[in-house]
Amino acid sequence: MRSIVKYKWGIVVGLTIVILYFLLRLPNLTLQPIFADEAIYIRWAQVMRAEPTLRFLPLSDGKTPLFMWTMMPFLKVFEDPLFAGRFLSVVSGFATLLGVFMLARKAFNLKTAFWASLLYVIVPYTVFFDRMALTDSMLSAFTIWALFFAILLAEKVRLDLAFILGFILGGAWLTKTPAVLNLLLLPISVLAFKKTKVEKHTFLKLFLFWTVAIFIALAMYNALRLGPNFHLLSSRNADYVFSPLELVGRPLDPFIPHLQDISDWFPKLLTWPIIGFMVYGLWVSVKTKNKLGWVILLWALMPLLLNMAFLRTFTARYLLSSMPLFLIFAGYGMGKISNRILILVLAIPLILLPLKFDYELLTNPPPGSLPQEGRRGYFEQWTAGYGFKEIARFLIEQKVKGPVVVGTEGFFGTLPDGLYIYLDKAGIAVVPSTATISAELRKAALDHKTYFVGNRSNLENIGGVMLIKEFPKVGSDATVLYQIK
Repeated sequence: MRSIVKYKWGIVVGLTIVILYFLLRLPNLTLQPIFADEAIYIRWAQVMRAEPTLRFLPLSDGKTPLFMWTMMPFLKVFEDPLFAGRFLSVVSGFATLLGVFMLARKAFNLKTAFWASLLYVIVPYTVFFDRMALTDSMLSAFTIWALFFAILLAEKVRLDLAFILGFILGGAWLTKTPAVLNLLLLPISVLAFKKTKVEKHTFLKLFLFWTVAIFIALAMYNALRLGPNFHLLSSRNADYVFSPLELVGRPLDPFIPHLQDISDWFPKLLTWPIIGFMVYGLWVSVKTKNKLGWVILLWALMPLLLNMAFLRTFTARYLLSSMPLFLIFAGYGMGKISNRILILVLAIPLILLPLKFDYELLTNPPPGSLPQEGRRGYFEQWTAGYGFKEIARFLIEQKVKGPVVVGTEGFFGTLPDGLYIYLDKAGIAVVPSTATISAELRKAALDHKTYFVGNRSNLENIGGVMLIKEFPKVGSDATVLYQIK
């Protein structure tokens, strides 16, 4: 009877966590301005959906296409393309949540699984990026499930698990090229290997099954050779990392600055109470010599350290796939506290601090505790696109009266792609350019209604225009719509 009551309570707690997840992900999903990479990915998905011969379009910029392929059916379901792209990340985040629960339960216990799941649902780090149409949430989902099945394969040594693991590793690689680290980290799962007396040569079988999984992942990745520009995957990725030769004589040059970045991001996006429980959970796991804890720790820590050591550009979302694994240790730390009164006292700041951030994000972004790096990129600078949906609606209304031409400040990124996604199939000519009005646009204004969209800070000295609409950004800049006289 007691086990039945406990089972029912487990279902209630699990459903509560799931409901809370969607309550913190779906409301006001398009309130935050569109980010440059979001605009690019959504526009690629639109083009790929409309033209089958361009299904490998992301290769032209050295990106893998699985995120865009998956987004295509969402664009058919949802009218707002930004909502469609971000909803895909919400779904990816939910897959990560399930992975957190399963992995925490397997490595530790059910109590840890519930605590870790709750932390994943509320922590600002995951809430912020699960609400953006970026590849990182999908990569995070593939990563945690790859680790789960790698451990399962090491324990059970079965061919069917090797096949599943291979497809997950391949899916991660098709989502984002840094996922190749999952293949390199696969031998770490040997710590979960259990030698049996019944069957000889079990380790040899495990090695062969690893080979099968890696072969499947390689086959999936090399399927991209069917599209043009496959060679750009490696050449463009080289633009984002330092080679070891470049770091000769200054090995700590990128590492120390990136460590300073992390010291700013983690207290704000994870909060100090969660970091405290994370450290405590790691200490208990090491003290008790939990082998699966070591696997999870190394799988989370190695990509983080490699990113710090070699990445040229460093941003918080590049570390997103490691966060669910670290949160498992925070959940383990919470679960090891047996005093209920102490748990209640500690849980208040642990839950309220993240929820304050989440509430501000959902109702009046940006949150006050958002790191400055995120504030600049996602809300202030040219990478943040405000008012594109309203501008597109205005241009479509003007097209009813006659032909419309619109120029944009930029050739790739927030503009023109952020505007393109709302003008898809609208029949309005879009002319990308620099932060000046070209002779082509001036000439078009003689015969048609001609407009220009850009950032006010870059267009202050342009003459011969009339301000139609302005959408202030956080800070002093704004997105402006001018009509060219």
